[in-house]
Amino acid sequence: MTQDILTDTRGPAGGEQGWRAKAPSYALLPLRVFLGVTFIYAGLDKLTTSGFFQASGPNSVGAMMSAVRDSAAIPGLVDLALKSPGGFGYAIAFGELAVGLGTLFGVIGRLAALGGALISLSLWLTVSWQSSPYYYGNDLIYLMAWIPLVIAGAPLYSVDGLWAARKRRLR
Repeated sequence: MTQDILTDTRGPAGGEQGWRAKAPSYALLPLRVFLGVTFIYAGLDKLTTSGFFQASGPNSVGAMMSAVRDSAAIPGLVDLALKSPGGFGYAIAFGELAVGLGTLFGVIGRLAALGGALISLSLWLTVSWQSSPYYYGNDLIYLMAWIPLVIAGAPLYSVDGLWAARKRRLR
C-alpha cells in the first residue's frame, strides 16, 4: 500500500522523519526568497533611479520625505532624514541590498531579518503611516513578514546552515 507523501510521517527506520516532520524546516523558504529578492530589487532600484538621492525633484528621496513629513507617526525621523536626504537614501538603498543578500543567501540570517524589520518599521512609521485603512500600507505587512525570520533565522539552504553543519562536524 502506498502512503501519500503529505501524510507519511515515517522515515526509513519508522521514525518521525517523513515529509510532515520536515515541513516546518522548509516552511520559511518561500518567505525568505520573496523578501530577499524584493529587498535586493528595492536597493538596486534606488541606486539606479535617476535623481533619487537628491533633496528635491521628481523621484527624489527628499521630495518623498518632505511630502510625508506632516502625516508621519514620528515626524522627527523624517526631519532627521531631511538633514541629509542623499545620505539617508544611500543608507536605505545599501541597507536594503545588504538585508536582501543576507536573507536570500542566509548569511547571518537573523541579523539580516532584523535589519529588514527595522527598515520596514521606519518606513511604516514615516512613509506609509497615513495609509487608511492601515492595511493599505505595505510596510506594515513587510514588518510582520520579517518577524518569523528574526525568530527562526535561515537554517536551510544557507551559509548559516553550512556554518552550523561545519561546527557540528568539528565537535
